[in-house]
Amino acid sequence: MRVATWNVNSIRTRYGRVVDWLLREDIDVLAMQEIKCKPEQFPREAFEDAGYELAIHGLNQWNGVAIASRFPLDDVVTSFPRQPGFLKGAEGPGQPLEARALGATVEGIRIWSLYVPNGRALGDPHLAYKLYWLATLADDTRQWLADEPRLPLALMGDWNVAPLDSDVGDPSFVQGVSTHISPPERSAFEAFESLGLSDVVRPLVPAGYTFWDYKQLRFPRNEGMRIDFILGSPSLAELVTDASIHRDERKGDAPSDHVPVVVDLAVETEDDYDRPMVLG
Repeated sequence: MRVATWNVNSIRTRYGRVVDWLLREDIDVLAMQEIKCKPEQFPREAFEDAGYELAIHGLNQWNGVAIASRFPLDDVVTSFPRQPGFLKGAEGPGQPLEARALGATVEGIRIWSLYVPNGRALGDPHLAYKLYWLATLADDTRQWLADEPRLPLALMGDWNVAPLDSDVGDPSFVQGVSTHISPPERSAFEAFESLGLSDVVRPLVPAGYTFWDYKQLRFPRNEGMRIDFILGSPSLAELVTDASIHRDERKGDAPSDHVPVVVDLAVETEDDYDRPMVLG
């Protein structure tokens, strides 16, 4: 099974190249972030005609997550249990939830498409929200793994955190003054490793960025960041046979500022022997 994550930065703008890539790369499951539309606005037909089932969670022109799968999507949920909300100027519990998390089970693999809050700036209320969002996701992840220690779990998406100094090539991000690389954000990311999860891509692809800002010729200069990850439980990591970062998807006409991150999983499916061969 080939599984991927991609912040598409507006699916209505880029659905043609996303579907083309899905078929060209023989992707079975794609977790998408920043779809920027409501479910009724999503270009369903293009995906369904290509053989994909969809789960979509979007509330407005901001945020939004989706999953496209060649296999049935089971146990679909549009938030994790303790997911916090956000409303500018408001404090305390009960704030409206944003469309930032979507979970589904595919062929026994529990997949989450996650769009972690940006944080905006050090000292901004949105950074406190980001840290709390990650902390509550970690708490729920701990509970999921306690309930099912052998659960093949994939937390996939745009984490808006560059955990290592080598993940930062954009000179506008400076330690001590920028989000994404601050110690609290990196600690929040590392908390998932303490739960037993691991970045299942990095051992196979140790170097490479997944995001390049549109400004200041960041992509031609390769001044990017690695902020899109697939964190897997031990049972998920055992299934990984290959991984890749598809840098070329940042090229061409109207690309997203992020590129796909892909893992191959040794998972047998009922369709393995019936699926037509995709020729490159």
